[in-house]
Amino acid sequence: MYKIIVLVKQVPDTRNVGKDAMKADGTVNRAALPAIFNPEDLNALELALEVKDKYPDTHITLLTMGPVRAAEILREGLYRGADAGVLLTDKAFAGSDTLATSYALSRAVRKIGEFDLIFAGRQAIDGDTAQVGPQVADKLGIPQITYAEDVISLKDKTVQIKRRLERGFEVVEGQLPLLITAHSTAPDCRPRNAKRLMKYKRATTLSERHNVSDDYLSANQKPYLSITEWCAKDVDSDLAQLGLGGSPTKVRQVENIVFQAKESKVLTTDDGDIEWLMQELITNHTIG
Repeated sequence: MYKIIVLVKQVPDTRNVGKDAMKADGTVNRAALPAIFNPEDLNALELALEVKDKYPDTHITLLTMGPVRAAEILREGLYRGADAGVLLTDKAFAGSDTLATSYALSRAVRKIGEFDLIFAGRQAIDGDTAQVGPQVADKLGIPQITYAEDVISLKDKTVQIKRRLERGFEVVEGQLPLLITAHSTAPDCRPRNAKRLMKYKRATTLSERHNVSDDYLSANQKPYLSITEWCAKDVDSDLAQLGLGGSPTKVRQVENIVFQAKESKVLTTDDGDIEWLMQELITNHTIG
């Protein structure tokens, strides 16, 4: 039996960033954008589920950090085959960058306890840093394999992974416990399972249950319908390393830039065109 933790995130849909997408303090205005399941986290979940297909006794726990509404993606994961979900939510986490986020997640992983594998998406579309997974591995003191697109084999304490490279792929091997980040070329996540949807559609966190009627509460006493909810204190975290105070990264501006056809220029191999391009890159501080 393998114990797997999958790090997932509810993200704002940054494919359509408007003028209100950023707050004055440099954080994302999540209320201005629809929330979705981070795409590569779904790839990570599928890799974990494929392991479970081969080893049915495998237990998959989803872990996310965010506001109470982030429990929506935990339910999505349960519908697709995960066994349990943990929501890490607290005002102290607000404004966390990758450093503060990875610290909080690592504390939650330690509280979950023994594990063999941690899967995570390569990066989240609201930051595109690809830093959280590797930083969690570093804080836990375990090895990592990034850009994974397939779990080739898993036997005892050894896993073999196919990694996506810029011009091909490579096969690498690692020893458990291990953290793996999934590339977008990994298999797409399977759809919801109808039976699991009916089973877990009323799964809720403690905060969600505080906002429902007594009748709903009486029907929600089955243990598997309780999604675990932890705050900063529950995972024994240092408040100085959380939120904006624990985040050295500061975002100055977010823009949605759409290039028009009239702004494009076709370049040839002529020396004059190459010289013009070099000057443009230097002027824009892209190079030099």
